[in-house]
Amino acid sequence: KAAIAAVEERNPFARKPEDGTLEEKMLSTMASLNVASQKGLVEMFDSTIGRSTVLMPYGGARQASETQVSVQKLPTFGITNTASVMAFGFNPDLALWSPFHSAAYAVVEACTKVACSGADWSRMRFSYQEYFERMGSDPHTWGKPLGALLGALKMQAALGLPSIGGKDSMSGTFEHIHVPPTLVAFGITTVDARDVISTEFKKAGNKIYLLRHTPLADYMPDTEQLKHNWNWLREQIKAGKVVSAWSLSYGGVAEALVKMAMGNGLGVNVKFPEEELFSLGYGSILLESRGELEGAQLLGEVTAADIVINGVRISLNKLEKAYEGRYFGIYPPRVDSRKYEMPERAGHDVEAYPGAPVEHPVVCMPVFPGTNCDYDTAKAFRRAGAEVRPFVFRNLSGEDVQNSIDEMCRRIDECHILAFCGGFSSGDEPDGSGKFIASVICNARVSASIEALQKRGGLILGICNGFQALIKSGLLPYGRTGSVTPESPTLFRNDINRHISLIARTRVESVSSPWLSGMHLGDVHSIAFSHGEGKLVVSDEEAKELFARGQVAFRYLDNPNGSNYDIEGLLSPDGHILGKMGHSE
Repeated sequence: KAAIAAVEERNPFARKPEDGTLEEKMLSTMASLNVASQKGLVEMFDSTIGRSTVLMPYGGARQASETQVSVQKLPTFGITNTASVMAFGFNPDLALWSPFHSAAYAVVEACTKVACSGADWSRMRFSYQEYFERMGSDPHTWGKPLGALLGALKMQAALGLPSIGGKDSMSGTFEHIHVPPTLVAFGITTVDARDVISTEFKKAGNKIYLLRHTPLADYMPDTEQLKHNWNWLREQIKAGKVVSAWSLSYGGVAEALVKMAMGNGLGVNVKFPEEELFSLGYGSILLESRGELEGAQLLGEVTAADIVINGVRISLNKLEKAYEGRYFGIYPPRVDSRKYEMPERAGHDVEAYPGAPVEHPVVCMPVFPGTNCDYDTAKAFRRAGAEVRPFVFRNLSGEDVQNSIDEMCRRIDECHILAFCGGFSSGDEPDGSGKFIASVICNARVSASIEALQKRGGLILGICNGFQALIKSGLLPYGRTGSVTPESPTLFRNDINRHISLIARTRVESVSSPWLSGMHLGDVHSIAFSHGEGKLVVSDEEAKELFARGQVAFRYLDNPNGSNYDIEGLLSPDGHILGKMGHSE
């Protein structure tokens, strides 16, 4: 038996921060539990593996505007623009007020986020993840999951969007503490990646609009209005009129204005009723448009700096500090690293490949236990015209290891390029990254094959985990195995003491390598990074020698891991071996 309780007579969407000035209300909103930044937590999880990511978790040049959807190109051996787009919806406060309404708005929130990305909401499918308190004999307890499921079912019928999977749990109780009646709606569909837009404001002078959703008298979603709004928005995005969009959530218009501004360090100048500024606003959308729009409410425009609401100017920097401060002590997004006085860099000419031209150079690419960038690296080489020959290094038995060494030597003898990919070889055990690969490289027979490759002018590349192996084998920076000493450069845990996954900028510091023949000194690249041990540790004396000899290939402009002298990539003395932490592939 189940009984669905009556809801409290109040507007569930009216949210009022603590009393104070508008600035104080804005600061408290940005620091609130469900609005504050979780960037330090998000960066602990990889977001670039597979070369599929269309939108990073944080967008804009400053990587500061939250992305509301996951957009990933489908994995193929060729080229595709078909991507999956996925979003979720849930508000625990709304769930405590009414599980029925909460589940309905969970579906609406997921749909609105997908619509804001430029995808077609009408082709979405759902999975509901449910989590409720332990069920007993109280009918009102049973009424919570029943109410939530009925709310979700009502939205399925009204929108024509089925749920094709899900999971439920009735174990959310510890003594007298219960979880909120939880139904999280995960919605997914496909989209042409070329039609996708992001959340950050793009340009000062653009217009800011609000596309409103007005709930019905019983506070349920107005599905006809929502469908009209979502379809209208998709037309504006495809026409190139709307360039960014945000699905309103817990912090309402106030949250949206600040988070959309942070990505590119822009500002806003808007007029909007203060009593509505902090309301939840599920189903409503904040838009940035290149020009005037019909069918949406004009709030103001994007500016060069700061947040101006109803004539009150609030520093964007101040709002960012409040936004980051809530979880900074638990999941810091950054730490201060040592600043270095850079050694003198000698001028170096471009180093051309000394061997005979090869139309399709053969790339030997060993795949070790834990390697996870082999598909990405192979695709990049093939697009450049190479013939890639990957093989799996097997280690289930001693015989497998010997056979793999035999095969590796044979393949090195047949190749022009030896490439070591990124990943986590042997789970970065024992106590450090790249050690398994380094031990294979230092095997006498493998070392002999590598030396023969070097003598015939072959090239060697190591990215991330591959770079770690080159460093720990001695191939970098010395150009030969067996030359590592306790004073040699090594790669160590990031200063922030956790994994990082982000985009960082690097600058070309040398062109003394065939690998860098198409680059120029000072070129700046934005590169994906994903590692836990990427800090290059090198003595001051050896760093000066590396710079003087032109062996420092790349330096960080915004050092994400605390690498000494901001070094991101190194070359061997002859320039034929390149290792770097960034995933250029």
